[in-house]
Amino acid sequence: MNKDSTKNLIGQPIFKQIVKMLPKEQFDFLVHQQKSDWHYRTFMSWEQLISLLFGIFSRCDSSGEVCDGMRALAGKLSYLGTHYVKLYIIPSV
Repeated sequence: MNKDSTKNLIGQPIFKQIVKMLPKEQFDFLVHQQKSDWHYRTFMSWEQLISLLFGIFSRCDSSGEVCDGMRALAGKLSYLGTHYVKLYIIPSV
């Protein structure tokens, strides 16, 4: 097998590896094209995507569990590419 030496993922959390593989430039282009952040000032599309992915991979059943999980790991989630995630903005389901 041929190893891919361009991806340095050894020793990183799985969630970080997945977030690192997301094409943020293309995501930002689509957000700009669709104007999805047009009316939002605090909870942008990237933060929403990250929080939703965190909920999926953490097997959370409610938005409260997502908020609690992200609060508990706040110091360890600095690699997500978000300035901050206001967890109280996530709407309840």
